[in-house]
Amino acid sequence: MPVDPRYEMGKRIAAARRLVRLTQKGLADAAGVSYSTVRAIERGARMPGDDVLDALAAALSVDPARLLGHRGHTDSRVHDEIPALSRVIATYDLPEDGPVRSLDELRAAVSEAVDWRVGAQYLRIARNLPGLLEELARALDGASGADRPEVARLLVAAYRTADAVAYKFGYQDLSARLVELMRWAAPTAEDPLLDVTVAYVRCETFFAAQAHGPGLRALENALDTAPRTRKDTVTATRGALHMRAAVIAGRARREDAAMLHIGAARRCADAVSEGLYYGTAFGPSSVRVHEVSLAVSLGGQHLQRALDIAHRWAPARDLPAERRSGFHIEVARAQLWAGLVDDAFESLKLARRIAPQHVRDHRWVREDIATLRRLKRADREDISNYALWCRAV
Repeated sequence: MPVDPRYEMGKRIAAARRLVRLTQKGLADAAGVSYSTVRAIERGARMPGDDVLDALAAALSVDPARLLGHRGHTDSRVHDEIPALSRVIATYDLPEDGPVRSLDELRAAVSEAVDWRVGAQYLRIARNLPGLLEELARALDGASGADRPEVARLLVAAYRTADAVAYKFGYQDLSARLVELMRWAAPTAEDPLLDVTVAYVRCETFFAAQAHGPGLRALENALDTAPRTRKDTVTATRGALHMRAAVIAGRARREDAAMLHIGAARRCADAVSEGLYYGTAFGPSSVRVHEVSLAVSLGGQHLQRALDIAHRWAPARDLPAERRSGFHIEVARAQLWAGLVDDAFESLKLARRIAPQHVRDHRWVREDIATLRRLKRADREDISNYALWCRAV
């Protein structure tokens, strides 16, 4: 009689929990899931989804593969899905025949996918976006009248969601292609703010190429052409451009421009509530996160600014997981450079608990944990385990 995989999974999780001397309640608290969920998983009553599995693995300081048994790493499973995404992108204007859901259903599907993006759920995106993109291409092909701009807006949002996986996992050519498809579809949406959003996303191609000067010019050109009204969506969208321009100016060592843009972003943020505007998180908390990123980019005397912010403030749980984990990654780098080695490791562990799929392939995480391992090799097995988890060694 075959063994129930749920039961085997539960046994592995319970064994790993006991090794680190956690109760079920302690594991639930550390992973940010409910106590009843942990109990049900350990007794074999349910199988954890990918996000819950990654959260449990992070709390237990083990690779998800140890809990999965015969199944592979999360990142390997993402890479396995990339060919399907590439095929859909290659045939964007020649979609296969097939069903198309109602506009309301497509809105709901894209909204869910955006939630996966801001929550750093890359495996879900990789598995589901190829089919959704193909369906949206069919919908755009057959849309007319007022429906056509709406479908184009959804398609741009879906391309952006797919790009999060391509960019994060190192498929730079595919990422650049997805950005170009966003630029291709955006004019059909007949929404100037969508063009601004595409400019925001396009900047990642400049980051990837380390072409910081041209990236800053592209963002400033987008600001020159962006709408100027007092509507919250306009203020937030312009503020997001300033926010990103500040960081790329910092990378370009353009301190004056960086400070001008972060100041403008702060003024925009003061006028709106924290939220998701055209798929981008913006508001006072998001700007504060980017202030830390800017301070780390500028380095030197600016690092104290990052440390001061981290000392008195941390992003709330309602901020997107990717942004929260990014904050702690930036803080860890500042702490490491300031000689606060133990604090830096605590920040990296917190980033991992928040969004393990975001953290594991982050270049700075690998660089910093490798440095920590060299400094603490003799007496810190937990640092070595973290380095193994993110393949820094």
